[in-house]
Amino acid sequence: MKLTVLIDNNTLIDRYFLAEPGLSFLIQTEDMNIVFDVGYSGAFLINAANMNIDINILDAVVISHGHMDHTWGLFYLIKHYVETNLEGISFTKPDLIAHPWAFKPKIEGVEIGSLINESTLSRHFDLKLSIDPFWLTEKLVFLGEIERSNDFENNKPIGKVLNKEVMLDDYLKDDSAMVYKSKEGLIIVTGCSHAGICNIIEYAKKICNDDRIIDVIGGFHLLEPEKEILNKTCNYIKANNVKMLHPCHCTDLGSKIALSKHCIVEEVGVGTVLEYD
Repeated sequence: MKLTVLIDNNTLIDRYFLAEPGLSFLIQTEDMNIVFDVGYSGAFLINAANMNIDINILDAVVISHGHMDHTWGLFYLIKHYVETNLEGISFTKPDLIAHPWAFKPKIEGVEIGSLINESTLSRHFDLKLSIDPFWLTEKLVFLGEIERSNDFENNKPIGKVLNKEVMLDDYLKDDSAMVYKSKEGLIIVTGCSHAGICNIIEYAKKICNDDRIIDVIGGFHLLEPEKEILNKTCNYIKANNVKMLHPCHCTDLGSKIALSKHCIVEEVGVGTVLEYD
C-alpha cells in the first residue's frame, strides 16, 4: 500500500503545495486507487495535479466522518467530474463509502457538516453507506461504526446532528477509519478520531484479528486534550506496543511530544509518501 498526503494542516519544507485545516489522503493498492477524505476546499485537487496524480481513475472515495474539513471538497470533486464530462474526457465513477450518518446535517451554531446531501451525492457517486465493516479488497477495510469500548474517549458531543427530524447531541457515530492488513501487521488510517484513537485501534484489532499495530496515520483528535485523556492514550499506545505513529491534522505539538515517549512519531505534511508491504 502506498499513501500520499494530499491535504493536511501542514506542508513539508521546500514543497510548494497548498495546506488547509483539513485532511485528504490518496491510498493506492495493487487493486484500487482511493481518496480518503477530501479536505475543506478544492486544494486537494490542485495538490494532486501538482503531484501528477490522475483523479479520473479513482475507484473509491472514503469519508471518515461528516465534518466540513473532511467533506466540503466533495463540491469541487463533483465540479471536476462535471467539467471533465463536458470536455469529453473519460473518467471512472467512483464509489462513495461512508457511515450512513456522515451526510446528515450537523450544527454547532453554524453548519459544520457536509453541504451536499445524500440524494445529490447519489447522482455523482455509487453510494455505499455502511455501519458494518466494508472490505474494499482482501487487505483493506473501512471499519464502519467504531465500538466505543473505553471510558475516557468520546465523552463530549460536538454540536447537534439531525436524525429523523430530531436534533440529537452529536457523538460522531459516523466517525470511522480504514485499516490495511500488511504482512507485518496493521496500518490504521484515521480522519479525526472522534470515536477515540484507542477505540479505533482496538476495533481495528478485533475486525482484522491481528494485534500487531505497525503504524497509525491521521488526525488523533488531541488538541489541548485533558491530562487524563492524554495520559491514558499514551499508556494505551505503550501497552499495545504500537510501532509508529504519523499524527497530523487535529493533533497538537504537546500531544505528539507525549506520544513520542512511547513509540516512534514521525512528521506529516502535504507531500508525505508512506509505503507498506
